[in-house]
Amino acid sequence: MSDEVLGDRRQALEEQFFKKESARLREQLQEKREKADAVAALADASGLKDELILSSLVEKSIDASTFAAFSLVPLIEVAWADGKMDSAEHDALVKAAEQGGIAAGTPAHDLLEAWLGAAPESSLLTAWENFTAGLCEGLDADGRAKLRESVLGRARNVADAAGGFLGLTSKISEDEQEMLDRLARAFN
Repeated sequence: MSDEVLGDRRQALEEQFFKKESARLREQLQEKREKADAVAALADASGLKDELILSSLVEKSIDASTFAAFSLVPLIEVAWADGKMDSAEHDALVKAAEQGGIAAGTPAHDLLEAWLGAAPESSLLTAWENFTAGLCEGLDADGRAKLRESVLGRARNVADAAGGFLGLTSKISEDEQEMLDRLARAFN
């Protein structure tokens, strides 16, 4: 009889173990499906096909719903280049977001608000550089030049927003110029 009781307990423990393991595996599979769906949606939204770059963006919380905010990364990086964001830079970023169709209450706007409140991790800039390099692979020299000028022009506007000292010094700080130079290299 005690063998029978032990056998029943053993079987119950095995069933419990396999039930937990099955749930864990289902959860992992669901996460993989969700990531694959997010990568596919981001590919559609961005026009980029490189799975590695797309996966990297998804890992940084950039998906189809936040992709519009991702286009503002160069502007955000210029604004934070000197370690602080002043009110004029903040206002220039908000204006750029509005012009880009980023509406309040959207995931893209929420992400932008987070970046306005605190400088993003350096890995975000690296992800943007990788994205831009991948995007430029599909463009001819003229298309690459137009994209470069558009992005750098918008970033330069944010750098100019901070202004110089009484109009006597350059509006763009040394840190901001270094960031603009780094952004420009992403298009090569």
